[in-house]
Amino acid sequence: GYVSADFRRHALAYFIEPLLARHDHGRFDVFCYSNSRKTDEVTDRFRGYASQWRDITEMSDEAAAQLVAGDGIDILIDLSGHTARNRLLMFARKPAPVQISYVGYLNTTGLRSMDFRISDSYADPPDVSDALHTEKILRLPHSQWCYRPPADAPEVNALPALQRGFVTFGSLHRLTKINTNVIELWARLLARQPGSELLIAGVPAGKTRQRICGQFASLGVGAARLHLIDRINFDDYMRLYHQIDVGLDAFPYNGATTTCESLWMGIPVVTLGGRYAAARSGVSLLTSAGLPDLIADTPEKFIEIATSLAREPRRLAELRSSLRDRMMQSPLMDEIEFTRAFETLLHSAYFASARST
Repeated sequence: GYVSADFRRHALAYFIEPLLARHDHGRFDVFCYSNSRKTDEVTDRFRGYASQWRDITEMSDEAAAQLVAGDGIDILIDLSGHTARNRLLMFARKPAPVQISYVGYLNTTGLRSMDFRISDSYADPPDVSDALHTEKILRLPHSQWCYRPPADAPEVNALPALQRGFVTFGSLHRLTKINTNVIELWARLLARQPGSELLIAGVPAGKTRQRICGQFASLGVGAARLHLIDRINFDDYMRLYHQIDVGLDAFPYNGATTTCESLWMGIPVVTLGGRYAAARSGVSLLTSAGLPDLIADTPEKFIEIATSLAREPRRLAELRSSLRDRMMQSPLMDEIEFTRAFETLLHSAYFASARST
């Protein structure tokens, strides 16, 4: 059983759809417990993947737990953690013998009733993460992420820098990830690469935009070098990637969907790896995509990698034209292999739990 408020066009969908679509229904009956009034064409696809679809939006946690128990669910998987419209209080009632947290929240739930969390050794190094979880961490062999891009994503375009004569760095993260330390590092990068510009999406006009411009100005970066884009619809958002040459990951909360989208659109993303899962999504994704040379372990290395890319437009153009194919051939998009590995973890978790009880 999978429990989520995000069985729709949502960041989660790009990572959970490959799993739901590829499950071996000879070994698993798949129940989806949806906790959202919002539905769309993605929801319709997800309904088709499920053996049974349950809408628990209007149910109390107690009633939802009774439904799960009545369905005879062996393994119940939470896809929300502490994000919006989660049903952790349902999980606290322990309606299934094995309960697992996965992908929607990159940290421990803190619940004694949550038995496991699925991750990988790049995002959650054993010597760091295990002691910080109430759950036991189960690690997939490559990455915890498997990406299915949107079918309506535009084609990769030619490198913008070749026409413009300068490099555009870019970030399409949620604005909440772009903190003071991120801005300081990006300002240092722009200072190191004269003539370069920076595109940031999701910056509303008014006080927020003035604040961002003021922070960069205090660090010597004028407004003329910034392209601050307001919130826009999905199609226009995806076309923003056509304006970016090099993607910049945020920290300490890395991107995931934006990193995969960037790579799919031919844009290398430079990440600064941290110690914990939310700060190591970039490490996991780029390693799985076969791009470990884009991972920095210090701010200075981050600047070095980004400027090296910016100063080699031919290399950047070749990378842009090949990234989509490289992604398709990597573990990051090997849906069948990923799902079989995931199913193996589920079996091992279930039978280990059965032996212990």
